[in-house]
Amino acid sequence: MKNISDISLKGKKVLIRVDFNVPLDKHFNINDDSRIIAALPTIKKVIADGGKAIIMSHLGRPKNSYEEKFSLKHTTKHLSNLLETEVGFSVDCIGEKTLSDISKMKNGDVLVLENLRFYSQEKAGDKEFAKQLAKLGDVYVNDAFGTAHRAHASTSIIANYFPNNKYFGLLLCNEINSLETALKNPKRPFTAIIGGAKITGKIDVIVSLFDKVDNLIIGGGMAYTFAKAMGGNIGNSLVEDDKVALAKNLITAAKAKGVQLLLPSDSVNAKEFNNNAIIQHSKIITIPDGFMGLDIGSDSITHFSKVILNSKTIIWNGPMGVFEMDNFSNGTKQIGEAICKATTNGAFSLVGGGDSVAAVKQFGFTEKLSYLSTGGGAMLEYLEGKKLPGVTAIQN
Repeated sequence: MKNISDISLKGKKVLIRVDFNVPLDKHFNINDDSRIIAALPTIKKVIADGGKAIIMSHLGRPKNSYEEKFSLKHTTKHLSNLLETEVGFSVDCIGEKTLSDISKMKNGDVLVLENLRFYSQEKAGDKEFAKQLAKLGDVYVNDAFGTAHRAHASTSIIANYFPNNKYFGLLLCNEINSLETALKNPKRPFTAIIGGAKITGKIDVIVSLFDKVDNLIIGGGMAYTFAKAMGGNIGNSLVEDDKVALAKNLITAAKAKGVQLLLPSDSVNAKEFNNNAIIQHSKIITIPDGFMGLDIGSDSITHFSKVILNSKTIIWNGPMGVFEMDNFSNGTKQIGEAICKATTNGAFSLVGGGDSVAAVKQFGFTEKLSYLSTGGGAMLEYLEGKKLPGVTAIQN
């Protein structure tokens, strides 16, 4: 892969698309700096080479104009501390003021541009906006895996203006290499664990995985739609009634493909969506009326863990239950423990998706896994076999 480790960036203005879409509290303090830390190797490479690091990103979902709470100026102090160097800030991301700020940069300097999404042209993939961005640098580097599945101006269109000077950043390179490790020649048994609230949004990846994996474990809220598809009573559990027929078809398709589809056999149920609610355990197909399933039960944990511990390649996207509440976190925690143990025993483990990553951090598993992805949507689309615009733009 054509990445920046292959070249010297001395004296170059290096335009780096990062993913600094980080959560901020009401005082604009960063709650989780994982995405910033993930981009540091690429930024440090530019600094070490004596290049000028020009950082561009989006933050939040502004309504196409300036909003104080989404300004990237809130990231510069923290980035300065992490890099141990003063980081500058430009109040715009295109135009004369930005060009002027860049002209004042010295080799080794770092400048953060204002939020790209203050312009509607960013998400629209506008060519003229991309051209304005391209004027800012000599070299374009995409290091934002979290937005690599978007054909936005700064993630794919801009690359057209750097035909001979476009590169993958070190993070994006690692992301793709890790996914390739899992998908191209996986050590077997190969197990995928798909959780989360709904089947919607994960249908294509489930179908695609049937051609790749030996085992597919289903957990989280989507499991109750499968339980209903098997004729079960699921009480007040989350269900997608319009996806029950699809769930039946997926069960049939797994058998036809020779894939072991593992569904939860039991459930931890609550009277209401509350950590302090009355709790009851049952088979997943016999949840009493008035109760809702919020986590997988102990029998499911035992069965799933046994399969995971026997696996050599593991992909995990989506929690097993409402892990944010202590009383319904055990399923997600125990499955995470099993993945960590399998990794220690030599398996390759790849975890991605916002909730899965949050769970991994909550339970202290980060250092016990092979790779923690920074992109949920991009990871799912890559698993589906889709081309990611931000990746193909560099490759073409």
